[in-house]
Amino acid sequence: MPRAFSTNYNKFPTFAKLGFHFTLLSHPSLSKNPNRSRFTMVAAKKTKKTHESINNRLALVMKSGKYTLGYKTVLKTLRSSKGKLILISNNCPPLRKSEIEYYAMLSKVGVHHYNGNNVDLGTACGKYFRVSCLSIIDPGDSDIIKSLPGEH
Repeated sequence: MPRAFSTNYNKFPTFAKLGFHFTLLSHPSLSKNPNRSRFTMVAAKKTKKTHESINNRLALVMKSGKYTLGYKTVLKTLRSSKGKLILISNNCPPLRKSEIEYYAMLSKVGVHHYNGNNVDLGTACGKYFRVSCLSIIDPGDSDIIKSLPGEH
């Protein structure tokens, strides 16, 4: 029977800042020596709080900033290098997603993979329709560009 040890690594500032929680799993049958156990480290990220903060920042962008919704207009903003940040839903088709990521890499724009489908992204934008991707041209009063980790 596997044993699980759970701990919160607050002594590592980078892991604590990103909100990682590590779980060590061991199983005695995995090692050749029955006295030794093999440990596996599994990272589970706290997504609930970050998901809500992204939604709040996105709502502020919708009120006070400039943005474009949709695949074609996102590509236009990337070609004209007006976009500051691109958000892509998790059920965007892979070909579209890779094309947007390629254009974003060429124009040095950050890409954030939204942790919800296109219905969730549309609801977070305050729209009653589905949004597969959006480009933030001007964040307005929001600090969404600075707050998303590893994007810009």
